[in-house]
Amino acid sequence: GGVYNNMGDYSKALEFYEKSHKILEKALPSNHPNLAFSYNNIGGMYNNMGDYSKALEFHEKALKIREKALPSNHPDLASS
Repeated sequence: GGVYNNMGDYSKALEFYEKSHKILEKALPSNHPNLAFSYNNIGGMYNNMGDYSKALEFHEKALKIREKALPSNHPDLASS
């Protein structure tokens, strides 16, 4: 997904980020920080494609996971 993102092919990047996310969902607990990272990737692609409400939806999912999984002073909370 990252390579397609760098190439500017956001819909293809989104496709691969979603595939990756499905794998993570099967392998990790629902509050794992890596899922938050994955949600941020997906949100970023929607942002790049101009679908800001969809982007916000995924960034908010990431933030909720990070708020539960990380201490309140963790720097990843700031990136969300």
